[in-house]
Amino acid sequence: MKLIIATIKPFKLEEVREALTSIGVRGMMVTEIKGFGSQSGHTEIYRGAEYAVNFVPKVKLEIVVPDAMAEQVVTTIGTTAKTDKIGDGKIFVVDVESALRVRTGETNDDAL
Repeated sequence: MKLIIATIKPFKLEEVREALTSIGVRGMMVTEIKGFGSQSGHTEIYRGAEYAVNFVPKVKLEIVVPDAMAEQVVTTIGTTAKTDKIGDGKIFVVDVESALRVRTGETNDDAL
């Protein structure tokens, strides 16, 4: 099993969710986060005063899938979330040692 962690722009969330659902992803965890990468934040003007925005709003997706699906999920997120502008996000893939569905006691791939 693989844990796919993706950070994307918030306005892309629904489009990415629909694309993942269409390829068979049955669940994901979504968290609103703030962070920075290459862009290192930016400046904005509010009521005439300029101030630095050091952390940019993002959405973090966490998805656990069978090994065979991981590449397709990464490709789907990458193509769907892409805007060709700085701050499109990152995708990380991590091995998952085990999984347990609390309600039924199913483990590993059956728990997904």
